[in-house]
Amino acid sequence: MSIIVQKFGGTSVATAEKIHRAARRAIKAKLAGKQVVMVVSAMGHTTDELLALAKEVSPNPPKRELDMLLTTGEQVSISLMAMAIHAAGHEAISFTGGQVGMVTDAAHTKARIRSIDGSRIRRHLDEGKIVIVAGFQGVTPDGAITTLGRGGSDTTAVALAAAIGAEVCEIYTDVDGVYTTDPRIVPQARKVTQISYDEMLELASLGAGVMHSRSIEFGKKYNVPIHVRSALTDTEGTMIVAETKGMEDIVVRGVTLKRDLATVVLQGVPNQPGMASKIFAQIAKHNIVVDDIIQNIYSQGAEANIGFSTTTDDAKEAAVICRELTKEVPIKAIEVDDKVAKVSIVGIGMKTHTGVAAKMFNALSEAKINIKHISTSEIVISVIVDLKDAEIALRTLHTAFGLDNGE
Repeated sequence: MSIIVQKFGGTSVATAEKIHRAARRAIKAKLAGKQVVMVVSAMGHTTDELLALAKEVSPNPPKRELDMLLTTGEQVSISLMAMAIHAAGHEAISFTGGQVGMVTDAAHTKARIRSIDGSRIRRHLDEGKIVIVAGFQGVTPDGAITTLGRGGSDTTAVALAAAIGAEVCEIYTDVDGVYTTDPRIVPQARKVTQISYDEMLELASLGAGVMHSRSIEFGKKYNVPIHVRSALTDTEGTMIVAETKGMEDIVVRGVTLKRDLATVVLQGVPNQPGMASKIFAQIAKHNIVVDDIIQNIYSQGAEANIGFSTTTDDAKEAAVICRELTKEVPIKAIEVDDKVAKVSIVGIGMKTHTGVAAKMFNALSEAKINIKHISTSEIVISVIVDLKDAEIALRTLHTAFGLDNGE
């Protein structure tokens, strides 16, 4: 009997009525002959409310204790979901991440999965039960509770699907699939019926909120088909799959906007071997994820400005770390700019088409948008712009590459 994993986000389980709707969907799949594992997020805005409460108690709460607090949201959801399924006359059992052997490292608030023991889940599936697992969480080898970062329930779902050999992982959300860009900003945005892992991974990491980037990494590594679809209808959504013939015909698959961004620039750093190593080793030690790195050489090669981008919260912490570093590394000044955003175009078609960058820069130039920094990879071109210009840039590029009308 084949297994499917169904993940329901916070908006999909925000009320008792929505919990019953999700329960009915799982029961329907079971009655169709599937073994069903549900992964559930905290209800509605529970996580945000818990975070706000934590900040009321402590302006800088210890990350270990924050994880202890935040994981309670999913525990409420999974127990209510099991009750709803029982009320409908079917067997179900709920588990926390730790109870199903979701072992992570000890990076509290953004832990990474090390291993999963799927035997307990399989045993209960074979007994005819629907298994409900708390998303977003795990435990360290010594039993400390961890969370996987915001959006981590997606990662839980796809990782579980890989561990138990599920035929598909269905991600139920409040939108009906992956769009060419955010339809709240660009009304002309269109749903994509199929997208490659690589394209979706880039879109997710660059600001597309519909999926968590680490979940796509799991999907690609273990070849788990991921179906992003609406929790409100039975309409087919977007399939995220391995690259297939013909996908490169579309040059740009989507355009993204990443607002939660800041740049940190260290000015007047000696242009000597080992300087960058010292700086970024300290930043890495504090589990800060660095995005782009920019270095400019001046003073006839004697000095450099070393800049990098990261999230706005991490930028504040990085600035503090770098100020401490001035005791070891001669840094003349540290500048943080949190009024920036990154706009990116993504498409595997860039690998076989020329002139894409020129077209992008020309479109932004005609829209009078200044580019602060450019970064590229095989299937992505990104620019950092002023935050005030970000939405205009997004709409401009969506139109320039024919995504408004499906060209």
